[in-house]
Amino acid sequence: MIIVWILLGLVVLLGIGGVVMYNGLIGLKNRVEEGWRQIDVELKRRHDLIPNLVETVKGYASHERGTLEEVMQARSAAMNGGGTPAAAAQAEGQLSQALGRLMAVAEAYPDLKANQGFLALQNELTSTEDRIASSRRYYNALVRELNTKVESVPSNLVAGIAGVHKAEYFETSAVEAVVPNISFGGNGPAGGAPQVAPSTQPGAVGGASTAPGGAPEALPQAQAPGAGAPDPTSDRTTPNP
Repeated sequence: MIIVWILLGLVVLLGIGGVVMYNGLIGLKNRVEEGWRQIDVELKRRHDLIPNLVETVKGYASHERGTLEEVMQARSAAMNGGGTPAAAAQAEGQLSQALGRLMAVAEAYPDLKANQGFLALQNELTSTEDRIASSRRYYNALVRELNTKVESVPSNLVAGIAGVHKAEYFETSAVEAVVPNISFGGNGPAGGAPQVAPSTQPGAVGGASTAPGGAPEALPQAQAPGAGAPDPTSDRTTPNP
């Protein structure tokens, strides 16, 4: 009789442990999904800033057509995403490289570097990239925790029953992640040459991230002289929610 009670107690303990592990895995899975939505909000904000930035540069450097078109093409590819964090990371890395070349072009145009609208857009883009970096670190920490539980015994047995699988990290290579943060302020070296500092996207240490689903603030629109007829570098579409 005592043995029966002992066995019954073991069954109850195993059942309670299984329920606790199941609830923990489901909760962690939901947090990973929420972390990805937070990254997606910041990525869409980044995509929204780029057309205004390109239009401003085009007003001063319309003959830099190849670079401008490259940025818009990379933006379109990044907006399509690819459906997975790994595919999105690759597309965003290509966009970061294109933006780096665009910022390098801006160095050759003193009037553009003095444009307050351009400075506001560039600063807003840098701030957004820092928020992406912060969200990325949070998301990847959750993914690491979830993947560890999915691969560990005995939680892997519960994960199989619950249908919880390993999640993908959101990572880009060190080369793709670096976007020049060009300072056009008056405190630079003599001759007005811009100072370039690395601002990683999406890997830099940044400020606090915005809440998932938060509506972005109004985007600044710089006024640039010499605006011409529409061409392939223009993109007035709004990304799908």
